Amino acid sequence: MSDAADLKVWSASAVNLPEHADNAIHTDAGARAAGFESALVAGVTVYAYMTHVPAAAWGLEWLRGGGAHVRFRSPVFDGDVVNYVPIDPSPTSGTVEAQVDGVARSACAVTRVGTRPERCSGVGDELLPIEFVADESWATYAARAGDDLAIYSDEQILHPVTWMRIANQFFHEQIVTGSWIHVRSHLMHQGVARLGATITATAVVVDRFDSRAGERAILDVRISADGQPVATYEHEAIVTLADDIGS
Repeated sequence: MSDAADLKVWSASAVNLPEHADNAIHTDAGARAAGFESALVAGVTVYAYMTHVPAAAWGLEWLRGGGAHVRFRSPVFDGDVVNYVPIDPSPTSGTVEAQVDGVARSACAVTRVGTRPERCSGVGDELLPIEFVADESWATYAARAGDDLAIYSDEQILHPVTWMRIANQFFHEQIVTGSWIHVRSHLMHQGVARLGATITATAVVVDRFDSRAGERAILDVRISADGQPVATYEHEAIVTLADDIGS
């Protein structure tokens, strides 16, 4: 393992990208109906910002084989200035907090070398596979949100937020019928993919259960690019919201 700098602080203004408007929680009206003050920035976008910190420190090594465990504790709103602050940073691990006015909204434990998520057993109710060719709409997501890290354009590879977007797609297209909230992901990178790669993803529902915030589901998601594994995700969301969850 080559030497690398510790994780460093990075900041960005949160942007609520228009493609998330089909989940009402990311609109002002839908968020207020659920008890929030305004539209929530999608967790996948917050995660895209969080990845800037380990990718800047560890580069291709993390993108090809690193790990992360992210929990979204409280919302980030459109226009919030968010500081992505490493806690106990080292050359091999640390936790990146998404802080607004000094208060942590989310936390992502990152490791330079990943391990398989514990709930990814491959056993559960199978969902329909997802397959597509990664075009510019997938390649530009993080840049449009504000992650300016050059490694993706320099290496002509897809941003790792791509894998979380696919995991979310399973929820949006095959599980939920109304507003929903992504709350947690535990993931392992297994490779990188280039623009134009054929992406194939499979998923099983490993658990569904009730919580105070509403019904939750956990997916085991496996993703490959041109037939080679690139990511495994344990992906959790509130799929049916309790009344006034944000109050």
